[in-house]
Amino acid sequence: MRPLGISAHTVVSAMGRGKAATLAALRSRQGGLRPCDFEDVAPDGKIGGYIGRVEGLEAHSLPEALAGYDCRNNRLADMALRTDGFAEAVAGAAERHGPERVAVILGTSTSGVLASEDAYRHRDGAGALPAGFDFERTHDLFSLSRFVRAALGLRGPAMVVSTACASSAKTFIDAHQLIAAGACDAAVVGGVDSLCRMTLYGFSALDLISATPCRPCDAARDGISIGEAAGFALLERAESEIALLGYGATSDGYHMSAPHPQGVGAIGAMREALARAGLRPDEIDYVNLHGTGTRANDAVEDHAVADVFGPGVACSSTKGWSGHTLGSAGIVEAVIAALCIREGLLPGCLNLTEIDPGFSAGVLAENREQAVRRVVSNSFGFGGINCSLVLGRPG
Repeated sequence: MRPLGISAHTVVSAMGRGKAATLAALRSRQGGLRPCDFEDVAPDGKIGGYIGRVEGLEAHSLPEALAGYDCRNNRLADMALRTDGFAEAVAGAAERHGPERVAVILGTSTSGVLASEDAYRHRDGAGALPAGFDFERTHDLFSLSRFVRAALGLRGPAMVVSTACASSAKTFIDAHQLIAAGACDAAVVGGVDSLCRMTLYGFSALDLISATPCRPCDAARDGISIGEAAGFALLERAESEIALLGYGATSDGYHMSAPHPQGVGAIGAMREALARAGLRPDEIDYVNLHGTGTRANDAVEDHAVADVFGPGVACSSTKGWSGHTLGSAGIVEAVIAALCIREGLLPGCLNLTEIDPGFSAGVLAENREQAVRRVVSNSFGFGGINCSLVLGRPG
């Protein structure tokens, strides 16, 4: 495929606000996970574990004209839009192409469900939700793209992708297809997922919450740490330092919440991404693993990566810094991949004490400085969706 330029990108997570803060966290090996203190889920003793919470989000306010969209998820989106000069970069794209020619394609798994949770708790005596509750502009999945399009003054195609933890990676694929089809000339992609009771209680019920900060690839790993994040990228047919070189997506449909034991879908997604990019496996410098920290996920992904790239490829998961940010994990890790390329940095897994002795891939336990030209970033989700992106320097 013809590379698609990444003209601008930004991210906000528990690692910090913006690319500089994220890079500083990676270099210093200082993660953002902390004991769960979200709303009222911690005091009852049912959740525990650690979360990746964005500092300052509760105090962040939306512009007055967009106040009707107010919810935790859209506040997080707004915070990211106003970081790293991203909104200004999109304004430039809208001026070049026209606001009706810039698409908004975003991913989320739960959107503003916290707004519905709060509304449900404040029903009146007859069971009716509060009169001021605006489902369409808060909880509804399309609320995210509706809000971002309004915040950026765009009028192009807009959609929301909700394919669990692969959601925001999938937006890159849909954007490439829309631009290739001539439906738009540029696209704002990425995603947002914020903390809520549903995911905290839900993953706890599945016994997937780690009692300690998550430790992907560790021999004693015991689950995930849930985080929240927002990130965006601007894709255009333009020269850029870093580009989307290829992508692959599969759906193995093996199980609602467990990966295929042989990693068939993951292998297919990575091979498809390499083929579309016109690259051999040995031309990839680093693989950013989906690496959630659960026993099954990490073992299956290790098998898949070794199958595609051989036993020595450098790889790691960065969720020890941010937590698993669910539908926004793909964009968080795509931005990290871009930082790795720009800065020549391979981040070793955080919180890793002993690499699982059964692993075959070249899992990094410490940071490594080296030239990085091309990265594969994996995002896999419940339901069997697998997405792999190839990011790198074009040419």
